[in-house]
Amino acid sequence: MNANLRPQPSTPVAHVGVLLREWRAARRLSQLDLALDAGVSARHLSYIETGKSQPSREMLARLADTLDMSLRERNALLVAAGYAPRYTESSLATPEMAQVRRAIELLLKQQEPYPAFLINRHWDVLAVNEGAIRMNRYILDGRESPHTNMLHNIFDPNDLRAHLANWEEIAGDLLGHLHNLVASSPGDEKARKLLDDVLSYPGVPARWRQRDLASAPTPLLTTVFRKDGRELSFFSTITTFGTPRDVTLDELHIESCFPVDEETMSFCHQLREKGG
Repeated sequence: MNANLRPQPSTPVAHVGVLLREWRAARRLSQLDLALDAGVSARHLSYIETGKSQPSREMLARLADTLDMSLRERNALLVAAGYAPRYTESSLATPEMAQVRRAIELLLKQQEPYPAFLINRHWDVLAVNEGAIRMNRYILDGRESPHTNMLHNIFDPNDLRAHLANWEEIAGDLLGHLHNLVASSPGDEKARKLLDDVLSYPGVPARWRQRDLASAPTPLLTTVFRKDGRELSFFSTITTFGTPRDVTLDELHIESCFPVDEETMSFCHQLREKGG
């Protein structure tokens, strides 16, 4: 075979252009939209996307800001362009994360007697407070949940799903976020597998296989459990770490559940008093 006809490996410049186009598509931005929002010329952006121009680190940072990219994806963009990654990724178990671990423990504890969860970007539940343990055991009749991932908790008929009065609303909202993660992170195989796994559960509407879920957003999404003739309703707040400089911290959040009504509030207190 003629050497000139052999497939040539992608250059870093071409690779970064592909990533930028994928991110534009995920954010539903035209090339002109992104150029205007980032304050760069449409021609220069076109040259970057087609591999005709090598973007500087500063240019990549500006585009990443405009596209609201996570620290992990910013690192991937830099590497694709031939640069070293900028942000570290540390384990929570390292000594450098001692203050962070302490803050997480305090935030989970102060939410008592209401549930709170530490979750990563793939909805893996990394830690919970006692309020979450008590509520989970009550809903599952004393059983432990078969999963440590919130999406599986919600989609598996043998888990929390069986007692979610507004399952379709909650599941549809979570699935919309997962679709967006998969669309904007083409290299994230774990997110793609998670999407395939949750879509394989029985009773999942066929339309949910599409990224655009036909459901109008509500001002406040509440989670309603129905068990033993009572309804327990919660709304959630999300706590993140401000201006993180580490990939791990950037991907963590604490979900704190608050009772919507007096009945739910009273029941959470009763569970704590009973030690149930």
